[in-house]
Amino acid sequence: MIILAIETGMRRGEQLSMRWADIDLDRRVVHLSMTKNGSPRDVPLSTLAVETLRGLYAASDRHPEVVFNVSPNAVRLAWNRLRIRAGIPDINFHDLRHEGVSRLFEKGFDMMEVATISGHKTLSMLRRYTHLRAEDLAQRLG
Repeated sequence: MIILAIETGMRRGEQLSMRWADIDLDRRVVHLSMTKNGSPRDVPLSTLAVETLRGLYAASDRHPEVVFNVSPNAVRLAWNRLRIRAGIPDINFHDLRHEGVSRLFEKGFDMMEVATISGHKTLSMLRRYTHLRAEDLAQRLG
């Protein structure tokens, strides 16, 4: 879940709602019918996200209908244990989404492209993820 959160910018609930039938690894797209804002969307998958999903499917004995056959509470408890063990108690699972969306901007995706990938309805919400530095902008200006 951690890799997918960073690679796709998907929320925890969106990942937990993913069904194998909604994932097309050849096209590198996952269709999310249930999102926080109520609008379905297609999320493009990076090479690492595709490899991660292929590995999850191969490692699954029963190949359940859902990708992550766990409850939100189980994820929360596991996340709490992990962050304490890692020595970063102030990090939230949602911070992984923030990191993923920030990386999209660093890769050069524009606001509309990132909004389409992340599912943000308003650009004002999306602006929270941009960390524009004057030095970087000056380099791009030439």
